[in-house]
Amino acid sequence: MDQSRRSFLKSAGIGFVALGLPPSFLVRAAGAQQNGRGKVLVVVFQRGGMDGLNAVIPFKDRTYYALRPSIAVSEPAASEERAIDLDGYFALHPALAPLKSIYDKGHLAIVHAAGSPDNTRSHFDAQDYMEIGTPGIKSTPDGWLNRYLSEKRISDSPFRGLAVGAQTPRTLAGTSPTLTLSSIEEFRLRNQAMAQTLQKLYGNASDPLFRHGGNSLFDAMAQLRSIESKIPPSSAGYPAGRFAVGLKQIARLIKADVGLEIAFTEIEGWDTHVAEGGATGILANRLKEFADGLAAFYQDLGDRLDDVVVVTMSEFGRTARENGNRGTDHGHGNVMFILGGRVRGGKVYGRWPGLAPEVLYEGRDLDLTSDYRSVCGEVLARHLAQRDLTRIFPGFRSPNSLGIVA
Repeated sequence: MDQSRRSFLKSAGIGFVALGLPPSFLVRAAGAQQNGRGKVLVVVFQRGGMDGLNAVIPFKDRTYYALRPSIAVSEPAASEERAIDLDGYFALHPALAPLKSIYDKGHLAIVHAAGSPDNTRSHFDAQDYMEIGTPGIKSTPDGWLNRYLSEKRISDSPFRGLAVGAQTPRTLAGTSPTLTLSSIEEFRLRNQAMAQTLQKLYGNASDPLFRHGGNSLFDAMAQLRSIESKIPPSSAGYPAGRFAVGLKQIARLIKADVGLEIAFTEIEGWDTHVAEGGATGILANRLKEFADGLAAFYQDLGDRLDDVVVVTMSEFGRTARENGNRGTDHGHGNVMFILGGRVRGGKVYGRWPGLAPEVLYEGRDLDLTSDYRSVCGEVLARHLAQRDLTRIFPGFRSPNSLGIVA
């Protein structure tokens, strides 16, 4: 496919063609039921470095309040602007209230002091390391989610690996074909003029594969419309915003049984250097969007909940001490959330290192006691039956299993 055709197709929003995949593959998947019901891993990336200490508050560690005189969240009590007690030591930020009932039902687990062991404070490097699965090694050519797809050939569905967004994330880059889209509706031609232009483009193509793909493209799009008719209307109250919209698309595809195995989405805006706020403010607003979206997704899954595990991660945490701008800077240890029907939830996992000056990482950050690869590896092994985790995370062997997934 020449560059001019690629550019046109990208601008038209036809992501699967722009990736160089023949659109005829969609004909096989549009009927969807042939792929059956399977297990799904959904990865949510919180880009920008979420403040895990204000998301899951160690309110019994009194150093927390000494380090954060203006942005600390008050310990649990009967008030909307106080933390929500989880286990007598840790508490949820009040904006995460929609997740409390899921935690109480045992479908939400939390891992504190978790993240990537690399000490970089660069957003871009830290995100890359987490997505390729080799912290400190930038030369790794593919992402760990793509390596999983290459290892496990459960079906030939083009929907095996899916990213919701404008471009393929690093973690899904690799030899196994994946799909990137902003919404299911992107598979539909927006107007007749575009359809005519595409038909002309395909009709004049000298490449027989490209021309054959063009002939099947329009049939595939028509068949994809049938997905929507097979899914009953969602009763979940998804909030506005790209994050919730992305989760809603993923839920639709899960319930349509299109062969989805890996889904990736993200939520930005976690870089809270200035005026972060405590119980209210910038971080609280972002946490509310995050919690509302996950809670709606949980409700929407219905009887598919046992087939799905959601894992959240952010490139690093924030400094234990607030800065002079009533915010926090790039840190180290953070919090991960794991949600699903087979999750052993209702518990905060991981060894808590404390916040005393002598135990802070590099004298400033929450230390790391759980490598994110241990958490993700356990989900891959227990939920998706990936046996050899060294193929997914080369050079890494988890020291122990946390026992998060049944």
